[in-house]
Amino acid sequence: MNINHQIFTPELLEYLLSFISDKRKERFNTVLANRTRHITVAMENSTDGHNTSAVMRSCECFGIQDIHVIENGSYIKPAKNVTNGAYKWLSINKYSDTENNTLNCIQSLRKKGYRIVATTPHIFDKAVHELDISKPIALFFGQERDGISQLLMREADEFAIIPMQGFSESFNVSVAASIMLYDLTQRLRENNAINWKLSAKEITEIKKDWTLKSLFRPELFIRRFEEEQSAKK
Repeated sequence: MNINHQIFTPELLEYLLSFISDKRKERFNTVLANRTRHITVAMENSTDGHNTSAVMRSCECFGIQDIHVIENGSYIKPAKNVTNGAYKWLSINKYSDTENNTLNCIQSLRKKGYRIVATTPHIFDKAVHELDISKPIALFFGQERDGISQLLMREADEFAIIPMQGFSESFNVSVAASIMLYDLTQRLRENNAINWKLSAKEITEIKKDWTLKSLFRPELFIRRFEEEQSAKK
């Protein structure tokens, strides 16, 4: 649901959290302590809801908070039996309103300081384990059959591959995402020189969202809080 964040005060968050179990609140804190925006993932023109959902689940499992879904003429609905609810805990950004959705996504991420890394078996730049993780990375995955678009190919700062030892030239996109994210997040967490964790402000904003998603009809709790606050005046 859409909540006006101007009314979402620390007092309101504390009030809403009081209706959530201690176990769930502890889980919030544990997961948020391991969340990162230093690495983010973008899916361009995916035509398979199961693949997109599997990538979302991998992002959530490896502690990636943001995923960017570029829809150029197609709409992909997450397959809930694949995501297993993982999409609820992610910040999903969609680009589907213009003719330049891919470019809009790239430009938006660049403004935030991300390096655009496209994954493709057709252009060799670096193996995934050779990527420099000292600066934020936006990892782009292309369409299952045709791969990344020509626009993304022109705009990418780097290209990354997973070295292959068999006859097949590539993994399924969801498998490739899991392998790459495992490598990148492992190296990230082992590097004490990189500030990869969320800021206090980011943690609070995400906790607000997760709290609302954990309550049945949260608007009723908010209304009760406002009534109680009015009665105190």
